[in-house]
Amino acid sequence: MTLISSKARALFEAAAKERILITDGAFGTQIQTKGLVEADYAGDLGLSHDQKGNNDILALTRPDVPEAIHRAYFEAGADIAETNTFSANRISQADYGAEHLVEAINVESAKLARRVADEFTARDGKPRFVAGAIGPTNKTLSLSPDVNDPGYREIDFDFLTQVYLEQAEALVAGGADFILIETVFDTLNAKAGIMAVRQLEQKLGREVPIMLSMTLTDLSGRNLSGHTVEAFWYAVRHARPLTVGLNCSFGATQLRPHVKTLSQIADTYIMIYPNAGLPNELGEYDEMPETTAGFVGEWAIAGQVNVLGGCCGSSPDHIAAMARKVAGLAPRALPDLETRTRLAGLEPFIMAA
Repeated sequence: MTLISSKARALFEAAAKERILITDGAFGTQIQTKGLVEADYAGDLGLSHDQKGNNDILALTRPDVPEAIHRAYFEAGADIAETNTFSANRISQADYGAEHLVEAINVESAKLARRVADEFTARDGKPRFVAGAIGPTNKTLSLSPDVNDPGYREIDFDFLTQVYLEQAEALVAGGADFILIETVFDTLNAKAGIMAVRQLEQKLGREVPIMLSMTLTDLSGRNLSGHTVEAFWYAVRHARPLTVGLNCSFGATQLRPHVKTLSQIADTYIMIYPNAGLPNELGEYDEMPETTAGFVGEWAIAGQVNVLGGCCGSSPDHIAAMARKVAGLAPRALPDLETRTRLAGLEPFIMAA
């Protein structure tokens, strides 16, 4: 089946060849600054569970909150809005008794981001993009939650694929340009996400570009399922993602060697959005915007990145500082790699020529 090509991909690639693009920053920590109470989250939906902390449901109960955050990030210079849907899936919403609202949450979140993005594009003609954010869920396919039964899994691959398909379909229906499979702590979970998007493409008859973003769980540069940055890329490069990169993890200084590694081996665009430093003893992030911008600016000067943004603790001020720092700098050029068989277990393996 021949799929209709994505116009958004073409626009993104044209822009990324000209400049370093900016994605937005954290949602959770920005929502925390709004001083919301449980009633703000719950609205009049009549849910039986306490909803405080269910950030995703605000698309239905307090849409003015995520809209204001999207608007602030675009005002700061962002080119990409990531939907406020990190936990808007059947598995995660079960904790709040809101599984039946997954479709509505994702559709409305994407519509909201799309409306604000289009508003900013209409102002200056510069394309803005919406990335439908899909988090890893609180389940893992690679590891057993029971130390006494290493073979046990709470869910299987087909089930997670279906969970992701439900979310991706709703995000695209709401107007998302891309599907961002982010904070990948388990590479097999990411593969289920990729499978879901491929199934969605077949259903729609058109391309749905994928963005992939890995998160590191220790300073050795591995995710929770044990894959190095190189092994992760070789395990997912068949998906031909629009972007691949790193998010969350640590602050920018701790990510530096891993950004360099990924930029050398990935023949697609690199998107990095780190935390605003490491949390302090109170669990808060206090790295100043100009400091974070200085760190990520080093990657831009070195020609290692195509898209920059922020994760936990970042704010519109951080995004504005990044946008100023990289303005006028050339984006990373995609490497012309030798054709080799590149495989991965927990470590990469490149077959000798």
